[in-house]
This record gives sequence, C-alpha cells and structure tokens, in this order.
Amino acid sequence: MPPLHGEDDSDSDSRSDVQQPKHRNGNVRESRLSATYKSIDRHASLRSLGLSGTQKTAGGVDSLVQKDEPDPLGMAPSVAAELRRRGLPVDEDGLRNQFMLSSTSFSPQLFLAQVHQDASKQELLQGLDFLSRSIEQKSASLKVLVESNFEKFVRAKATIDNVYTEMRTQGAEPLEPATGRRPHSRQTSKNQSHFRNSSNPFSPANKPLPSDKKKNALTKESEYGVQGIKAPLTEVAIKAEEVWGPALGGREREEGLKAILGSMEQHKEVFRLSGSVFEAIRKNDYDTVIADYRVANRYADDARTIADYARSNNASLSEQEVNQIILTARMWHDVVAQIETFKRDVWRRLKTSHGRKSKAVVDDTDKELHMELIGVLLQLGVDENPIWQWLNSRSLYLKDKIARSFERSRIEIEILRRRLGNNGKPDAKALAQYLRSAGGISSTQLVMGSTSAIDTPGITAFWEKVHASINALLSVQEGVLGEVIEFWEATQSFIDNKAQKGFPTAVVAAGLEHLELEPDDVASLRSGAQDLVNLLRENVSAFFSDPPVEDLSDLYSPIPPTPITPDSAQATVSPHIKRSFSFPQDVPPPSPRSGALWEKFAFWPPGGNSLSGVHYLSRILALVGTAATEMSALSVIRTMRGGAEPLKLLVGAARERCISAVCAAWVPDAERCKYMELWVRNAERRDLTTMPSTFMAFEEKILAGMQKIAYISEATTSAAARGEEVIVPPSAKLLQAVRGCFVTSLYKALSGMVENAERPGIDGRKEDDPDGVTLPLRAVGGSGDDAENTVLDARNQNVRRLITLSNLAHLRSEIIPQLIAQFESSFSVKLTEESKTIRDVLSQIDARLFQAYVKPTITALQATITAGITSPTWAPETGRPTDARPYVYEVLLALVLVHSEVSTTAPPLTNQILSYLLEHSSLALISAFKTRPRYTLAALMQATLDVEFMAQTLNNYTTDRASEVQSQVYLTLDERTDNEARARLEGELPAMRGVLKRLREGTKGEFGCFRREKRGRDARSGSGGGART
Repeated sequence: MPPLHGEDDSDSDSRSDVQQPKHRNGNVRESRLSATYKSIDRHASLRSLGLSGTQKTAGGVDSLVQKDEPDPLGMAPSVAAELRRRGLPVDEDGLRNQFMLSSTSFSPQLFLAQVHQDASKQELLQGLDFLSRSIEQKSASLKVLVESNFEKFVRAKATIDNVYTEMRTQGAEPLEPATGRRPHSRQTSKNQSHFRNSSNPFSPANKPLPSDKKKNALTKESEYGVQGIKAPLTEVAIKAEEVWGPALGGREREEGLKAILGSMEQHKEVFRLSGSVFEAIRKNDYDTVIADYRVANRYADDARTIADYARSNNASLSEQEVNQIILTARMWHDVVAQIETFKRDVWRRLKTSHGRKSKAVVDDTDKELHMELIGVLLQLGVDENPIWQWLNSRSLYLKDKIARSFERSRIEIEILRRRLGNNGKPDAKALAQYLRSAGGISSTQLVMGSTSAIDTPGITAFWEKVHASINALLSVQEGVLGEVIEFWEATQSFIDNKAQKGFPTAVVAAGLEHLELEPDDVASLRSGAQDLVNLLRENVSAFFSDPPVEDLSDLYSPIPPTPITPDSAQATVSPHIKRSFSFPQDVPPPSPRSGALWEKFAFWPPGGNSLSGVHYLSRILALVGTAATEMSALSVIRTMRGGAEPLKLLVGAARERCISAVCAAWVPDAERCKYMELWVRNAERRDLTTMPSTFMAFEEKILAGMQKIAYISEATTSAAARGEEVIVPPSAKLLQAVRGCFVTSLYKALSGMVENAERPGIDGRKEDDPDGVTLPLRAVGGSGDDAENTVLDARNQNVRRLITLSNLAHLRSEIIPQLIAQFESSFSVKLTEESKTIRDVLSQIDARLFQAYVKPTITALQATITAGITSPTWAPETGRPTDARPYVYEVLLALVLVHSEVSTTAPPLTNQILSYLLEHSSLALISAFKTRPRYTLAALMQATLDVEFMAQTLNNYTTDRASEVQSQVYLTLDERTDNEARARLEGELPAMRGVLKRLREGTKGEFGCFRREKRGRDARSGSGGGART
C-alpha cells in the first residue's frame, strides 16, 4: 500500500505548469512564461468565483481541492468524517489530499484500503455503478456547456493569447520561422494555451517591431515596462526632496520631539528609574536600589492592571495607555536585568564573606556585612533562603580552611623536621651551651619571646612553626576555632530567631517567608558544626599521635578550589603562619634512624633539647586545653552522643605524648649536664663553681614546664564557657613516669659530675682532654688577678675533686632538697623513698670522691711516719730530747700543702680534710709505734714529744675521733714501757712542756696556717668526717 503521508498537492496546478514540454519551433523560456501566465489567469478566474470550503496554498491562495467531499462511491456522506472515525490525522493536508477525488494526488488504492476497508464485494460493485452514473451525468453537463459556448471560448482564448504575446514580445528581436510543422494532435497539454500556439505564421510574434518600444516590453531587462519612466520619476523625487525635504522633515522632527518631550515629562519617573538603579548599584547604595526597585515594581503592576482590564473587558487601549505600557515594559525589563545581575553579585559576596580581616583594618561594619546582604536579598525577593545559604557556605568554607591550612602546615613541619634530622648528630658541648642558658634567662623573658638562647636557631624555628600552626588552628582570638565558635553562635542566634531581630522592619515585612530556618536546615547546620569540631579534634589528635610520615607525595597534591572559597587563587596558609620558605623541588628524604626515642614523634625536632621542648609544648598544650574547653562549652557539642568525652580523650592523648617526648629528651640532657661545668667560680660563693646553680636552674625550668604540661595550668577559659570539664588531673601512671624521669636525671647529672672530677689530666697537656671537659673557660671573668681568682686550674685533678666535693656538698644540703620540694609541690606527691635513695647516692659519691682525694696523701703520710719511727736513728741514746724528729716536720709540711690546696680551692672542706688526715696520721703513729717491742725513757720521751707537737700544731683540726685515736697512741706506748721509765717520765714532763713550747714558738711561721681559722669542736665534728670514717 502507498504511504499514508503523501505529498502536499494543494498547489498541484502551479507545480504541473512548471513541468511543460519543450516547443519544437519556439523559445523554451517564452513557452514556460506563457504557460505560467495562462495558469495565473486560470487561477485568477477560479478565485473570482469565490469557492467556499477549499484549501489554501502556502501563499494564501484558494486551490480547487475541497477540505471535505462526499464519498464518490456513495457509501458515506463525508470522507473526512469516515477517516476521523478510523483515527487517521485528516487535518494534515498532505494526507487528506490523497483521499480527496478533487486532488491530483488522489490515491485510489489508499482510498479503498482506508475508507472502504470493511466493504464487501457487492458493496464495491454498487459503488462502481454509482460512480459511473455520476461521471456520465457530469460529462453530459460539461458537453452541453461546451457545445453551447464553444465559439465564445475560442474567441476569448484567442484574444487573450494575442494581447499577451504582443505585450511580451514588444521591442524584442523577431524569431526565426520554424522549419517544420508540428503534427496535428487533438490532445492538448495543460501547459499549452490552445492549438493556436506561438508558431502560427499569422501571430504578431513573427512581425518585426520598432526598437523604441523595446523599453516598454514586459521583460526582465526592461523591468517589466517601467524602465522608461523610472529615471524621470527618480529625478523628480530627488528635486522634491531637495525643495520640500527640510521643511517637511523639520516639522516632523519638531512634532516628534514635542511628542517625546511630552511623553518624557509625563513619564519622567519611569525614564529615571533605570539610570537610578544603575547608579545606586555602582555606589553600593543598597537602600536606594531597594527603593527604586519597589517603585519600578509598582509602575509595572499599574501597567499590568491596565492591560488586564482592557483584555478582560475586550476594550481598546488609548494611545496614552499604549505608550505607558510600552515605556513601563522597557523600563521593567532593564531594571529586572540589572536587579538580577545585582542579586547574583550579592549572592556571591554573601557566600564569600567569611574570611577574617586583621585587627588593624577590621571595623564594626565588617561584622554585620552578612546581615546587610541577607536583608538586601530578602527585600529584593529570592527563591532560596539567604540565611541558610550563608550559614551553609560558611560551614563549607571552614571545613575547607581547616583541611587546607593544617595539612599544609604539617607538610612544612615535616620538611623542617627532615632537614634538621639530615644535618647530622649535634655536638654535645654545643647543646650544653643552650642548657646552660637556663640560669641566665627568666621565665618572663621566655614569655616575651627571648627563646633564641634555649636551643639552636633551626630547632627554635621548628618550634615556632609548630606553635604558629596550632595557634592558627585552635586560637580563639586568631585561629580557625574562633571562626567555628562565631559560626555556631551565629547559627544558634538564627535558630532561636534572635538574629532576625537585628533586621530592619522593611526586611521583616518583605522576607517573612525566609526569616525562619526549616527543621531540615537546622539539623544540617547542627551536623555541620559537629563535623567542624570533629575535624579540628581529629587533626590535632593525628598531629600528636601519628608518627612522622614516610611519604609526602599525597600531601603535596593541591586541593582544588571550591566555589565558596574566597580568594582561592591566593595561598591557603592561615595569615598567622608566615611562609618562611617555598617547597623544594626535591622532597627531603626521611631523617636517618638512630633508635632515638624522639623519632616516634612528628612534633619533636631532631636534636631538640628538653628545655626548649617544655617551653613550647607547655604553650601548645595550653592552646589545646583552652580549645577543648571552649569546644565543650558549645551547645551543639553537649547534644552530641558522648558529649565532650572525645575532647577529653584528645587532651589526655596530647598530654601523654608530650610528656613522653620531654622525658625522652630529659634524661639525655641530664647526661649532658657534665658539659655545663666551666670550672669557673660562682660569683656569690667562691667555694663553688657555676655548675650547681646552672643545674638547679635547668631542673627548675624542666620541672616548671612539666608541671604546666601535666596539669595544663596555663589553659584559659572564657567566662561564657560552661562546658564539661575536659582537663582532668594526670593519671598516676603519667606522674610515675615524670617521677622516675626526674630521679634518673639527678642520677645522671651526679654521675656526670663525678666523671668530670675523675677524668685524668696532666699539667700542660691539652691532648689529655679531647672533649674539653677539664679545660677552664679562660674568657669568663675579668683579667689579671680577677681572672686567676675566677677560673680554676681544671687540669689539676685534685682541684677538680675538691671543687666537685664542694659542689656535691652544696647539692646535698640545699639544691637537691629544694628540687625535691619543688617536685612534691608541683605534682602533689611525696618522694620519701626517692629522697632517701638520692641522699644515700650523694653520700656514696661524696665518700668516693673524698677518698680519691685523701688516699694519696694518707698513703704518703703513713709511709713517712712508718719510715721515721722505724728508723734506727729515731730513738735518742741518752738524755732528754730537745726537738721532734724530721718525719714530724715532713708530715706537717705535707699537711701545709694540703691546707694550701684545699683552702684556696674549697675553703669549707679544709677542716674536714685536715681532721681526717690528722686522724689517719694518728692511726699511722699507732701502727708505727707497735713495730717496736719496748721503749726506754729516752724513746718514750721522744715519742711523747713527736705526738704532742703534731697534736698541738693541728689542734684546730682535732675532732673527737682524733682525740680518741691520740689516746690510743699513748696506750700503745704505755703498753711497751716498764714502770721505772713510766715513773721517771712523770718527772720529765715539766721540762718536756718547755721544750714543746719552744718548738711551737719556733715553728709559728712554718705552721701558722693551722692557726688562722679557729672553729669549735662541735662544728668540726659535724662537718662529715665521722661519716667518711
């Protein structure tokens, strides 16, 4: 079957005229135009009939095709109705024409298949009879019409052909006569005019025409007959324009200007609005923008009212109303376009008005910028809630800022840490120099920023970077946490409808729809605030808990900018973190592993000492504690599942990691305390070096810092914070770790002091001290005698031992008890057992050093005494002895040297050491006297003179123990003396006292040093000699 949708044949006659056969004897173009003319004429005659019910062509001309016809077979009154009943789209001309018998595109097959698809054979035969009868009737009518009017038809057609040919060929060249004749045919084409065609020899077309008529011919070259008059008409029009144009144009312009001025005067407010809105937007005059927009809206409503009234009443508009509507429409279109652009700009500014300005440029208006922008949007009218959009965009902005700034800070910290780790092992003496600075810098100076002396510049820069990063994240005044708190306070204010009271009355009246947040929006904002707090907590927890990262490639990937991030092209580092360097092209390799405890901490600089560590970590933990307290005070956190418990765990974990890191550095630093010893006298106490005070200052700084870390005592809380307590006292396990580290540091420091004293040294040979421990710092002190009195000869081992003994005595009596008291007061614990242990260790160290110093002297004294008494010439042969034996003078001279050394190095030890030497000299006398079996009167008198001379010369250093030993000397002599000699001795005693007095007077100059310092027996007995005995 043929397709249902056929070709539109509404203009089939004109289309058939184009496809005409070529004349044998005539011009093709002339024949085509002739046929076209005949077609136009025929259609014109048909149009003149005024046929109704016909279809229109594309040009609006009626065609002969009917819109509907009765069934040619006589079975249905309407073909179109039958097609509609069968569901075919008969309103389409192309399809309908295929079913209309009057159309040239009529399809019999399609007509029978669709219109008569249910007809039987008998019905089709009846329809055929009906169609045959109809054709016969129409043929008879046409035959009668043609026969009765045949002559009229012939004459009319010939006349029309002759007129058209004459007009068409006027002024044209004559055509060549045809060489042959066309055979006669009774069948004429549609495109042929008649059997009298243009090849007729009697036709005027074959007659020559004068050439002056060519310009009037109906040809394209002559512009269809108007070429002749065109030029004169043009000249006349130009001259008329020259003469009357200015006058007529001026009047018209005047009338137009008057009309325009009148219209502008009448509608001047309408004309003014567009420019006024533009100027107000340019100046950011929000009030004027809103006022002009409302006026423009009022004018637009008035114009709509006029148009709606005319349309509803079917009334015509006056010219004034038409002008008003047109002007208002143009104005409203321009104002709406400007307002929409303005609202997009306000939306952008609102969603990006989150960054903080520095205190130097911030003012009160900045804080209310978002309120002003929200009010503007509410008054101009928006589909979305600007309050929700601002709060949500600020939440997204803060999330992005936390992720960007702290991740970048961690990268910079790790790069600094790797650089420090790759610098090699630091010098112990150089590190001791920074530890020694603890005694020369106060806590106030540290708080004021004088931290350059407590560690190397690289490590100090590392700590400053860590502190700045944490401060930029957790500071309430300057960090992201402050913005988070402000965000939630603003959110809570909008949720409680308190912030809305700050809007003007006009805003409340205009934006009542969006003044309150939806429940879903409130839940989303609460969730966003909780996510911000969790993000802060997780970042800080990861920073303290995670070990140093091995691969930085993931952290180097730049975070793509988001539409809500203001100024995303700039650096995302917080403004409080100064970018001190740019990332290197080659990432520094991880620092080499040496097994040090600090390698487990990403926040601890390689080679950093405990002094700088406690100073910065106490400040950092104060920030963490303050931040945790502030976050726990937020109402949105109290409603979370678990409340502030995660924040409490954060504080506990950070504190534990910080204490572990400080303890890992504290003990090694205590070992380095031996390098604090400069062998320079203390300015206030000449019997001490600067070591005890320096060590005490170091330990006090560490204990004070550890107390701040353990209790986070420097954390501050605002009066508005009423959250759950998140800073709890440290656990017993943590305090035990600090306790053990403190005691260990004391042991390490004492061991270092003993090591300094026992290190061998030879006068004049610096090679014996490669570490420089026993070489004094000559630059310290003044010059000349002051320098000699200030700097000790540390190359002399006896001098080191003596000054170390003096230092240890001072440590035992004052410094260590004071440090223990400070520890007990700071951490609320008692160090009873530890105190006893430390005292015992100090006594052992003191006794060992004391013995190391006096043992060589005691050995020499014993040898001298033994050699003198056992000498064959010791005992006088006869008579009364008049002088002590030489060994006594040797012993006293040796003690003079000891006295000189001790009194010039550590004067408080003089009595203690000489008393001890006197005791052992007496013991040596006992041992030597026991070597002789018997003593004669002369020998007894010599022994008595030796013992008494030595005892009286050293009377100032006699202790109870020395007196007891001297008594044992006389008992030893008495045991080896007979009664006769004992009796005779009693008679010689007065004479011997005179000899002894003479000897004392004679040796006053040699042994006068023993008389200069007189101290009571009780004081001497309490000086510690008994403990060493």
